[in-house]
Amino acid sequence: MSVLIFAELDEGKLKKSSQEAIFYGAKVAEMMGTSATAIIAGAANDTELASTGRFGATKVLHATDAKLNEPNGMAYATVVAAAAQQEGSKVIVLAKSSLADAMTARLAGKLKAGLAANVVELPNVSNGFVVKSSIYTGKAFAFNELKADVKILAIKKNTITPEEKDAAAPVEAFTPSLNEADFAVSVKNTEKSSGDILLPEADFVVSAGRGLKGPENWSIVEDLAKALHAATACSKPVSDLDWRPHSEHVGQTGLKISPNLYIACGISGAIQHLAGVNSSKVIVVINKDADAPFFKSADYGIVGDVFDVLPRLTKAVQAL
Repeated sequence: MSVLIFAELDEGKLKKSSQEAIFYGAKVAEMMGTSATAIIAGAANDTELASTGRFGATKVLHATDAKLNEPNGMAYATVVAAAAQQEGSKVIVLAKSSLADAMTARLAGKLKAGLAANVVELPNVSNGFVVKSSIYTGKAFAFNELKADVKILAIKKNTITPEEKDAAAPVEAFTPSLNEADFAVSVKNTEKSSGDILLPEADFVVSAGRGLKGPENWSIVEDLAKALHAATACSKPVSDLDWRPHSEHVGQTGLKISPNLYIACGISGAIQHLAGVNSSKVIVVINKDADAPFFKSADYGIVGDVFDVLPRLTKAVQAL
């Protein structure tokens, strides 16, 4: 009766958020006195699959059907449900993501499971099974008691810092029964954001708003991001003006991110923008307007012109 962890791949590589989920699931398995099994769908080499052992998995089930190479919420839900039934899993862990959002409700329906999303701590099992979740875009927490026989936990990114060990998990081929209904929705094309570091997975993010005055000035943002090995992001007005691609828009109607460091440059801090970034561990705001609302939510603030501050900050980072 192992804890089952669904791990996502990105171009054959284990996502950082899935490394966190595996480590979290292994900790839950330890609490329950059982083992942790990872389930992975899509193309990946055995070395990458076995690397789940570094984060606590004791076994990997690999669904190799070629039709699973493109992420598909309906088909993946069937795969994970079949794996849970085979392993007798009563707890299923996965990282919260757009794919997970498409899977979890279907998976809960298939397994008649209880579901908690945006989980931020290990469960309390001293009296039942209670999990703490982030709600209201990170402004509050809810404590949910899951009473169903099977429990699904969707873990918020950066909830837990994985500790690695020198271990490799054995890989087993997994061939669940799939039918045409599982592929009623299919992926025809995938367009990925440009850049070396993808925004949803980034630990550091440098973001800018209309204070940059135009797309021709974005090089100072990109220079700082490059120095920090960070992803770039923007406010909604910037993407609406086509200064930056919509894939970089963070906020209530864009991506919701939770990096370790979020640097906001020339962004006033409207509540809609804050809704997408207030789960960041550290927020730094740079704005020449000392009364900008964003300063109230900042851990650190610099009152100054971004055209003066950013180049100096980039030089200081490069010097380190």
